[in-house]
Amino acid sequence: MDEATVRALNALNRQFYHTTAAHFDRTRARPWAGWERLLPYLAALPRPLHVLDVGCGNGRFGVFLAERLGAENVRYHGVDSAPALLERARAALADVPAQLEQRNVLESPLPEGAYGLVALFGVLHHVPGYAKRRALMRELAARVAPGGLLTLTAWCFYEFVRFRRRIQPWPENLRAEKHDYLLDWQSGPRAVRYCHYVDETEHADLLAATGLEVLETFRADGKSGTLNRYSVLRRPAP
Repeated sequence: MDEATVRALNALNRQFYHTTAAHFDRTRARPWAGWERLLPYLAALPRPLHVLDVGCGNGRFGVFLAERLGAENVRYHGVDSAPALLERARAALADVPAQLEQRNVLESPLPEGAYGLVALFGVLHHVPGYAKRRALMRELAARVAPGGLLTLTAWCFYEFVRFRRRIQPWPENLRAEKHDYLLDWQSGPRAVRYCHYVDETEHADLLAATGLEVLETFRADGKSGTLNRYSVLRRPAP
């Protein structure tokens, strides 16, 4: 994908979250069902658990961790490009040892450091270009401490008719890749976002790019219980 298209799609998604932030926060407060399946993996990690949540949005994964593991056992570092969602995350995580940072990880490097848990939820479909998705996966893996975990999701929206009905035509000035779509937001203010459907073949390739050990891949979330494809990966301890 050419850089002009990448910049245009990143700008489109920044505008999307600026427009929908308030409604997004109201309708995205509950934890994802699939997170419960991660808890046995997290139980074996050292405390306090140092967490990097990339694309943290309103901080609900941090809230989930604090509720399930105890706020005193979590050191949470959330990064997101949307200021309005970060403000909501600050309010939600007021009682949790948390660092929240405005950072667009599609245009600048991830924070430095090594984390026991690196999470990427609801982000991969917004990364424009196959090469950039692979590069992000390698960068995420580099932030995982020895013995630590990387966990991520791919949104399988294209497999559901209700989401395919939201697909909008591409402007002539943008060059899309396979499985790239523009989706209309139909449950709040009118807005359009760029989304990429990561199929099973690409998902496996992105996992391989990390060089980490794949512990499990499973489906969860939504009414069907299959809306997101999760993967849990580990950097072996020395």
